[in-house]
Amino acid sequence: MATMWMIRGDGGRRYDDFRDRNLAAIGWLQLAPKAKPGVSCKTLIQLYKELQPGVKDGTAISGASQVFRFVNEITVGDTVVTYSPANRTYLVGRFTGPCEYRTDLADDGMSLTRSVEWYSNEVDRDSLTSSSRNSLGSTLTVFNVADEARKELIALATGKHPATAPKEVIEEQEALEDPLKGVQEIAFERIKDQINALDWSEMQELVAGILRAMGYKTLVSPAGADRGKDIIASPDGFGFEPPRIVVEVKHRVARMGSNEIRSFLGGRHKDDRGLYVSTGGSPRKRCTKVSGRMCI
Repeated sequence: MATMWMIRGDGGRRYDDFRDRNLAAIGWLQLAPKAKPGVSCKTLIQLYKELQPGVKDGTAISGASQVFRFVNEITVGDTVVTYSPANRTYLVGRFTGPCEYRTDLADDGMSLTRSVEWYSNEVDRDSLTSSSRNSLGSTLTVFNVADEARKELIALATGKHPATAPKEVIEEQEALEDPLKGVQEIAFERIKDQINALDWSEMQELVAGILRAMGYKTLVSPAGADRGKDIIASPDGFGFEPPRIVVEVKHRVARMGSNEIRSFLGGRHKDDRGLYVSTGGSPRKRCTKVSGRMCI
């Protein structure tokens, strides 16, 4: 059976590096020099314990097992996927080379690398079925992807549609040092899944509700042309008492563009505070605070 591996470089923060350098990589800086092809998992576990005296057995087993898999179990021709939590996209490709120890990339958290040929199409998490999303939820750095999720990811990455809807799958489990490790990260992804399932009006009400929970009173614009003022929030509810926050909500899959941001910022009164909310995100970088205006 064909195998697909999830490689989560530094929790997904190496996504762009993987794509731009045509590789997949893991860190484990201290263990990496000893992780040569053919090394046994038992040896790696013992080395892990020697390098980190007092480490829990579960931590050593989990970490060493993932390094062992990356070095010894992955083969050329296996498929690979990595995930960007920031952009909510998956990058899918195929391993084209053996494991290499890269001292030049060690400080970047990529001590052990394998060359990869990535497909040009990135897969939006929201385009996957819920069962596939759930099976990809593990926070392990290296793990096998369920077969149905593998088929769906490859189909979408190559511009095709999955032949059948994936069945509910049970994700692979490995020994973890803490059964609650990663729960917060998994929960955060599930929350984002729920938010993206909202329609536009529900998203607008959610943003207004968050502002009310922060102590503001809000005025929500009805559907139709609002000139970039979906919500107005202020301490008094009328906008007379500062700060008056003007909110524009863009709830969509497509990423926001620089022209939209400039239009939003340029249309604000000098005394207003602006909040631009986009579930699509920016092309590669998040908007940050600019002269009292905020985009998220």
